[in-house]
Amino acid sequence: MAPNPDIRASDADRDRVAASLREHCGEGRITMDELHERLEAVYDAKTIGQLQEVTADLPEEDLYQLPVPASQPKSTDLAASAVSRVPEVSQHRAMWAAWASVSAINFTIWLIIAVSSGWVYPWWIWVAGPWGAMLLIGTLFGGGRRHE
Repeated sequence: MAPNPDIRASDADRDRVAASLREHCGEGRITMDELHERLEAVYDAKTIGQLQEVTADLPEEDLYQLPVPASQPKSTDLAASAVSRVPEVSQHRAMWAAWASVSAINFTIWLIIAVSSGWVYPWWIWVAGPWGAMLLIGTLFGGGRRHE
């Protein structure tokens, strides 16, 4: 379902369209002068329809699935989620980085307590263990959502 073009645009919508315009400029579809004019129009836009007008003459691009079918919704559509454009590898790296950070903090706290007051039960494994096991299973068996 296409969004109503009269719906107010958010800052995230404007930023998404501005990033798309920069990509088009980088690929030579529009000049620097056109980029500046269109960026002004983007940040002056109040509605989704005004954002769509700025990019109406440009092809939609999805760097992870080329060529883009004509039936694919534009990036200004509210139904298109930013998460679906992030490659699965980056999502896994971000999840592993979060796990490593939290695990390191917990281990450091446990180590400080153990050094200062003697041996303490290694409680941090109950944080790192199950979370790490689920991440490992998800990484090995592709436990993510499939994007169409």
